[in-house]
Amino acid sequence: MSSERPRHADDSALVEALKQGDPVALADWYDRFAPDVLRVLSRILGPDLDLADIHHDVFVRALSSIRTLNDPSALRPWLISVAVHTARTAILRRNRGRWLRFLSFGLVPDMPAPVATRESVEAVRDVYRVLRALPTDDRVVFALRFIDGMELQEIADACGVSLATAKRRVARARDRFWTRARRYPALAEWLDEEVRDGDS
Repeated sequence: MSSERPRHADDSALVEALKQGDPVALADWYDRFAPDVLRVLSRILGPDLDLADIHHDVFVRALSSIRTLNDPSALRPWLISVAVHTARTAILRRNRGRWLRFLSFGLVPDMPAPVATRESVEAVRDVYRVLRALPTDDRVVFALRFIDGMELQEIADACGVSLATAKRRVARARDRFWTRARRYPALAEWLDEEVRDGDS
């Protein structure tokens, strides 16, 4: 007799079980999608002391509105959309209360890397310094496109905007990021390499 709990075979069965309040479905849902949600959040937020709480908030928000999901095949994109909106809310809330924070950047944990050189750690810090200075919508789409590698249609779906709007936001965010990133030596060097590689 296997001690492994039963798994829901597909998203339709999983969504139906979640709507019924099945605790096994809740565990299956979390096990299946927690890594994707965490990846998206960490790409948008960068090193963040509140990442675990925000990750939890995504699942709480999604569960509270699971009944609104009419197409079970859209479960993953819908959940990623909830993650994007939760990250966006966290950024906006943090920006409004920034003057209350006395946390120095040095206390923020570095992104894990197998063997991080001093230069690569500094470059990651600089990327997120630049991202923190961008408007929230620019920060979100830049992270989804250039850090997480999402396709434009996925970004549009996750942000709840048209494909044309997603394209405009990505282009604007890229331009704003590049303009600000040139102020940081490690990033300016990388940007120059990107331009050279793009010209060949």
